[in-house]
Formats: sequence, C-alpha cells, structure tokens
Amino acid sequence: MGKTIRLTMAQAVAHFLKVQMTIVDGKKVPIFGGVWAIFGHGNVAGIGEALYQVRGELTTYRAHNEQGMAHAAIAYAKANFRTRFMACTSSIGPGALNMVTAAGVAHVNRIPVLFLPGDVFANRAPDPVLQQIEDFGDGTVSANDAFRSVSRYFDRITRPEQIISALKRAMQVLTDPLDCGPVTLSLCQDVQAEAYDYPESLFDEKVWTTRRPQPDADELANAIALIKASQKPVIVAGGGVLYSQATKELAAFAEAHGIPVVVSQAGKSSINENHPLALGSVGVTGTSAANAIAEETDLVIAVGTRCQDFTTGSWALFKNDSLKMIGLNIAAYDAVKHDSHPLVADAREGLKALSAGLSAWKAPAALAEKASLEKKIWLEAAAKAMATTNAALPSDAQVIGAVARTIGGENTTVLCAAGGLPGELHKLWPATAPGSYHMEYGFSCMGYEIAGGLGAKMARPERDVVVMVGDGSYMMMNSELATSVMLGLKLNIVVLDNRGYGCINRLQMGTGGANFNNLLKDSYHEVMPEIDFRAHAESMGAIAVKVASIVELEQALAASKKNDRTSVFVIDTDPLITTEAGGHWWDVAVPEVSPREEVNEARKGYVEARAAQRIG
Repeated sequence: MGKTIRLTMAQAVAHFLKVQMTIVDGKKVPIFGGVWAIFGHGNVAGIGEALYQVRGELTTYRAHNEQGMAHAAIAYAKANFRTRFMACTSSIGPGALNMVTAAGVAHVNRIPVLFLPGDVFANRAPDPVLQQIEDFGDGTVSANDAFRSVSRYFDRITRPEQIISALKRAMQVLTDPLDCGPVTLSLCQDVQAEAYDYPESLFDEKVWTTRRPQPDADELANAIALIKASQKPVIVAGGGVLYSQATKELAAFAEAHGIPVVVSQAGKSSINENHPLALGSVGVTGTSAANAIAEETDLVIAVGTRCQDFTTGSWALFKNDSLKMIGLNIAAYDAVKHDSHPLVADAREGLKALSAGLSAWKAPAALAEKASLEKKIWLEAAAKAMATTNAALPSDAQVIGAVARTIGGENTTVLCAAGGLPGELHKLWPATAPGSYHMEYGFSCMGYEIAGGLGAKMARPERDVVVMVGDGSYMMMNSELATSVMLGLKLNIVVLDNRGYGCINRLQMGTGGANFNNLLKDSYHEVMPEIDFRAHAESMGAIAVKVASIVELEQALAASKKNDRTSVFVIDTDPLITTEAGGHWWDVAVPEVSPREEVNEARKGYVEARAAQRIG
C-alpha cells in the first residue's frame, strides 16, 4: 500500500478540489474557480474548517442566498463554455433545498456545478437533528434526496472512505461532454469531521481536457448524402456549438457550403450576426428571416441543440412535407429526436468531417439569395422596433435598442433569464462574439439574472456585463447585487418596471384569459405597492438612477462608464407592447370548454394551429 495522509473527510474534499486542473488558451489553470458557501450547523465545522485551510489555493466566496450563489456558479461555468466550474456548499435543511432550483437550472442546461450540501448524522446518535426531515416510512431519507432528480450524479457520503470513489465519479461527470451536469455529494455532518488515512495519490494534480468523439463512418456518410440531396438546407445552431468551441468551424461550414444559420436561445452568439448567412433567432422568438427559411427547409442540420419547443415552434415551424433532419450532437438522446438521422459526435469534429466529405458542394445559390432578402426585411423591422422614442412608457425593444447603442459591442455580454425580455433579446440583441449573449432559458428561472451576472463577471472580468431584468424577477432574487459590490465586480443592471409579470399577462390575454393575478393592478390588493427600485439598489451599495425616458437612459448608461461599482438603471416600461415582426406559434394548452367566449375563440385557434404539428 502506498503512502497515506490522515485527513477528515471534509479536508480530503478541499485538498482534492484544489489540485484538479484544466487547460485554457494553452495555460494550465485550476478547474474549480472557487467555492460558494453559506455556512450553518451542518457544514461550518466540517467543510467550513477544511475550506479555511486551503483558502489561499481555493477561494471561498460568501453569498446572501443559497439559490443565488448556485446561479452564480452556473453562470460562471456557462460563461467559461463549461471548461471551468465552481462548487457550492450549504448546511442541511432550507440551505440545501434553496439550491435545488438551481440544480434544476444546471441539469436542464447541462452545466457543471458541484453541490456539497450538509446532511444529517450518519450515526443517528442525536437523531432527529435540527432541520432534519423525518420520513415516517424511510429512515434513510433526508431533504437532500430532493437533489436526486436534478443531479447527473448523486451520492450520500456515510463513511469517510466513500469520498474517494465519489470524488472521482463527480469529476468524470463534471468534465464529460455527454454526461455533463450538476453533481451532488451529500455530506453527512458527522462524517465530514471523521478522519481516515487517505492515499496520497488522491491528491496528485490531475489535468482534465475536453473529450472530442469523432463521428461514426456510416452516420457520417449518410449525413453527407442527405445534405448533397437537399435543396434548401438550414443549420440550427444550439449551445453545443459554444460548449464545443466550434464557432469558427460553424462559420466556415456555412460559408463553404452556402447554408444559412439560425440559432436557438442557447446557441445565440455561436455565429456573428453580421455574417451574411446568419439569420438570427429561430422559432417562437425567432426573426422573420430565420423562420421564413425554416418553414421551407427540406433539411434541418441541428448542431448541438436539444430541439426544445421554443426552437421548433412546438414542432409546427417546419412545414415542408419532404423535411429530413440531421442531429449532430454529442448525445444520442438528442441526435435522434423526431426521427432525425443521427450524427453522434463532438460538434467541432462533426462539422469538420461533414465539410471535408462535402468537398466543393454548395447549396443552390437561390437559397442564399432568399436568405439575404429575408434578412434585409428583418433588419428593417428590428431597427424600427428598437428605435428611440419619447413615449412615457417605452417597450422592452426600445430599451434594448438604447442599451445596444450605448454600451453594446463585442466586449459586452448581455445576460437575462425569464419573462418577456428573453424573447425580445433573442430576436433583437446584436450578438457578434461568442458568449456575448448569455441567456438561461432552458429552465427560464426567474431570479437567475443578477446572480448569473455576478458569475459571468467572475468568469470574464475583462468584459462589461449588462444584466437586463424585469421588476418581477428583480423582486424574486436581488441579494447578490450586494455581493457584486462586496467583491468589487461591476455589473450594469437595467431594471424594466412594468409593474408585474407582463410576459405572462400577455400570454394570458393571448389565450383568451382575463387579466388576472399577473400585473399588480390585476391582483388582489388593499394598497397598490410603490416599490422604489432605485433606493433599494442604492441601499445595497450600488450606484442607482431612475430615468424617465429612453434619452435619459442612454445618457445614464453613457455616464456610468466611469462608475467604479455595480450600477443600476430603473425605467418604467409598457407591459403590453411586444415586437410584432417575427415569432411563431407556441403550444400552450387552452381550455377545451369555458363560460368565457374569449377562451372559446382562443381554443378554436389553438386547435387549428395544432394541426400543423409534426407528431413524433
């Protein structure tokens, strides 16, 4: 047996994490960008003491909310294109459960993050302990079992030596391009403090690199044949293009073969939107140009996308009866969706192999000509939607236009998550560099925005991070605004106040519903709330301003460039206006019967629209 070192289980975790490395831009760097921690009785004496011992090599960050710190960790990994990530530790009980929502965000979006919640005593001597969930029929259950459905790998550590294999399995999942996602190691609080003679080899430095599976020869040959037989192909680029760092290969493939590119929410910024073949967003929140090409396409080349309902218009967008699909994806699960012809491979390697096999083949010139015409029409509509205005209550699009004109650019990352803003940003934000558009729309988690902005800034401190957030999401989670000030990480936060949940109110109206319980004025109240977002942000240490117009917003944004800390801009907006151009039907079930005629009319339209769906 080799040499050993006696450590507590928690110390073993800390020492292991600090020696995991990766290669970024040719340089070896720690793969963990740090650990977020809120300590309680279930982790302060164990993992908390262990992290203190390695604080010079593995930084611990304090947050104000467990869900918020987990969102920051997720955004950090996303902004790093999954090459680096973070860990999060909480006590047992509500601290742990606060992270479950964030684990769902990471799971849906396939983002690596390591959760280290404290757990109950393995020896059960003081059972039940403070905050323990007691299951009357199962003595092994704790609150942390809630992580099981939203973790790629879950383990409960009830003996100190179990952490040896658990850590190795965790790293495999966190770094694997296929299995990538959240890992939960549930650390029983008494076991955190127990010592064991660990092999020294466990703490040897290890460098993790990206695995790039090559395409199968038969699948590749089939995909090449399908492309050569097509007349109107289109590439749907998803987040996998960014995670594979295949943006150059995507542009080169499109240029070499004359194929237009449209992007999902996760895939936006995978191609410079100034590129002639880049038609922008596709689907429910798509540009008119992208959707016009998608409706007629006879071959979808889906690269690194889950083909989620927003991307496919609830599978009613593609209207060509001769449609075929190629699923170029690292996951066979995604590659075969809707009878796609699979091409299971790393996106970068798959695109290179396809291009080599196609050689000099190009799509008919008429396709690029139509794409160019549709793009011109769309850009005119987008410019009109984002144009400046003197309206008392501007639209979201007009605010986006002000931000883009004033502080947009290749060195700016715009970040958002939920509500109406994702749809408008997906259509309108001019993404020109990889990672310049950061959207959490797989889980559409309200409250991700400000915490996510913090994580994105930690990952890319050289970039200007602009967080766009509605008043509803701001009210759900804003505490990490104070953390950004504390850490000296400047964010630019634009708060669009439409006094309620404007996006869902519009959806409610669009499905025949009455205005009910979404906008504050339509909710049960004795007194209408008057929330001073400027004063609130200022109270947490930010520089804050309330503006009364688009012109004032542009002036405030320009002046903020000299600010030395997080800056918040509050503007009142119209809850009803949305960009009319572009977009597509989305399957939101409308009641089959209702005493309200508006709902019955909406149901008729719903039934008609469903007839266009490609089932299965």
